Amino acid sequence: MSSWFDTARFGMFVHWSHSSQRGLELSWPLVGGIPILPLCQDVPVDEYHATAATFSPERDRPRAWARLARGLGMQYAVLTAKHHDGYAMFDTALSDFSVRHAPYAGDLVREFVDALRAEGLRVGLYFSLSDWHHPDYPAMTDADRPYAFGRSRAPTAEQWDRFVHFMHGQVRELLTRYGPIDVLWFDGGWERTSDDWRSGELHQMIKSLQPDVLVNDRLPGYGDFDTPEQIVPAAPPMRAWETCMTINESWGYNPSDTRFKSARQLIHTLCEVAGKGGNLLLNVSPMADGRLQPELVERLETVGEWMARHGESVVGTEPGLEPWQFYGPTTRRGPRVYLHLLMRPYETVTVRGVPIRRVRSVRVLASGAELSHTSRAAVIDTLFNADPTGELTIAVPERVLDPYATVIAIDFD
Repeated sequence: MSSWFDTARFGMFVHWSHSSQRGLELSWPLVGGIPILPLCQDVPVDEYHATAATFSPERDRPRAWARLARGLGMQYAVLTAKHHDGYAMFDTALSDFSVRHAPYAGDLVREFVDALRAEGLRVGLYFSLSDWHHPDYPAMTDADRPYAFGRSRAPTAEQWDRFVHFMHGQVRELLTRYGPIDVLWFDGGWERTSDDWRSGELHQMIKSLQPDVLVNDRLPGYGDFDTPEQIVPAAPPMRAWETCMTINESWGYNPSDTRFKSARQLIHTLCEVAGKGGNLLLNVSPMADGRLQPELVERLETVGEWMARHGESVVGTEPGLEPWQFYGPTTRRGPRVYLHLLMRPYETVTVRGVPIRRVRSVRVLASGAELSHTSRAAVIDTLFNADPTGELTIAVPERVLDPYATVIAIDFD
């Protein structure tokens, strides 16, 4: 079943929790860190949770994120409504471990949802099945560290029944209090089985409340799309997919992490993901007051400037040519094919296996400047085929090159 998600191509992931007050990665520091987060801190459990009671971000900060996302050409955004640390960024009636009971005394999910809708963006909410704070999970303690996958302490049957009822109840709150939700992004499912989570029961409830919501593949046993993480897959998955990626090495605000990707890297990644028919869910990590790090904003502004000139070749497109036809990502919109030049060309670029007599125009997308081109096909095809398939060689002078990624648009009849 096709949906808006199939050609969205670009979205914003927002990882935020009370831990931003200390510049700590979300959740993982309380269990001692994890090797795949090389700059994750390690703090005692109580020390990590202590800032839950002092969280007081500025009001309406999500409006700035939504405006930025729209300016970047993003089509949707996903907020961590609850991460593994169990802290609810919404006004849950099922627990007092939430932003409602901090000095902020409000509902950040409500602010986020309203801000996205005001900018015409689709709404996504992240929810961790794992809950390292809830006593019935059971809660993580310092004795449980270092963290080991698949070796969580087991609750009693009574504890687990209470926890599953609580967890399902919080998902119900998210799906009944905020209007239509477009994406429900689960995580943390590796700690238990599908039967333990009662995934079937949960999925049935989700679809009964919001039939059109898309669920990712991290609710064990279910899912509408795949979620490779921190990588562009060598071959695209067989169904709708999205890769989530950080701008540095951290998901949460971590001022000690200065390993930032360049704007050029981000643009090239976006082109590659679009060329493979996926979406890039690019993470931002607000500081304690809700502002974004200047280093992130600087890079995203450059991405936005590039998208203002080239977004047509990304958002709303389908994969273009086969990899053997052109040395770089390509996308398509109807009879127009977009070539993404991620490497500096040596005077010309060549496209193979295209109907050469149907080429109507070849232009630089950003400026509309026409590019000279020649074509050839096999001799027999040239002589006897009215619609031969061959190669198109395009002249690309230095003056038309974009400093980040040049895009050429080829229109076919």
